[in-house]
Amino acid sequence: MPELPEVETVRAGLADHSLGRPVQAVRVVDARSLRRHLPGPAHFEAALTGRTLRGAYRRGKYLWLTLSESDGTLADEALVVHLGMSGQLLVRDEPGGDSGSDSGGDSGNESEARAAFDEQPRHLRVALELGPVGATSVAGATGGAASTNRASTDRTRTGQRLLFVDQRIFGGMFLSPLVSDAPAAVAANKAAPDEMGQSEVPERFLVPEAVKHIARDPLDEFFDPAAVRRKFLRTSSGIKKVLLDQSVISGVGNIYADEALWRARLHYAKPARTLSAAQTRDLLEAVTRVLRESLAAGGTSFDALYVNVLGESGYFERSLNAYGRAGEPCHRCAEAGRITLMVREPFQNRSSYRCPHCQRAPRSR
Repeated sequence: MPELPEVETVRAGLADHSLGRPVQAVRVVDARSLRRHLPGPAHFEAALTGRTLRGAYRRGKYLWLTLSESDGTLADEALVVHLGMSGQLLVRDEPGGDSGSDSGGDSGNESEARAAFDEQPRHLRVALELGPVGATSVAGATGGAASTNRASTDRTRTGQRLLFVDQRIFGGMFLSPLVSDAPAAVAANKAAPDEMGQSEVPERFLVPEAVKHIARDPLDEFFDPAAVRRKFLRTSSGIKKVLLDQSVISGVGNIYADEALWRARLHYAKPARTLSAAQTRDLLEAVTRVLRESLAAGGTSFDALYVNVLGESGYFERSLNAYGRAGEPCHRCAEAGRITLMVREPFQNRSSYRCPHCQRAPRSR
């Protein structure tokens, strides 16, 4: 399943390629991908058509696009996307623009580009027909960092298709009302006082109602390690199970949990409440580092199901120390002159990968 780095890679791609474009038409190919949009496909199509993609945001594994009404004001609901196990958001720019429009253009290349644009991907579920980028300013961010890549180019002056492709149909799209979720420090005017002094809640502190229960992730500027530590101390569940709980810390899935636990030298079954303050700090730092490193590599792609908006795979799998390495030497042990083979063990209908020497089982297990 796509985790934080993969979803953030997609969010950033949408911020760079699709913001500022009006939705001219919506085509629902498979209504199963709208099962969380309770009013149904016809309402979904009508609600999006005529609005403009305004901002691209993410929390954990969820991403959402805020929308502008025809008068430029912020719509009171957002388009939420969950990629599930195999979801993809792909952008296809319409051929045209100033380049290639002269009589001397290569008609063969233009025909190939048009054919590629018109081709319908296998497992297409929803298609948004987008117009050229408008003249109004837009914002797109996670954690408040705005997208500034909005220079006018040939690409932005032509139309675009935004395609939701999902082989297994575990993901989906739906509209959800925006609600305030300003961090406590912001609400108390201890952070971002200029923003909270406004009469309306700033857009970056609004989240879809369906996403509000998701905890902030380690890359969020308002992530609170102390609050996570308090949640650890309240449970005897194994630390990996807690890391995967999106109401405790979001964005971490099976791959990055195994990677962070390997870096922190912790066994997945160690009760969360038994972690010392130093172990908790080391673990959260490991989670943050592995997420940032994976994000810089474009995420992890084990097959063709995860790609960015341009259809390109990430390459962090080349840097994995734990996940998928059963039977291979532990890198850390090898550096110390030991040969210890990584093991794969069953974990909640999945697998956990660890080093038997570096990540010893807790005595109470």
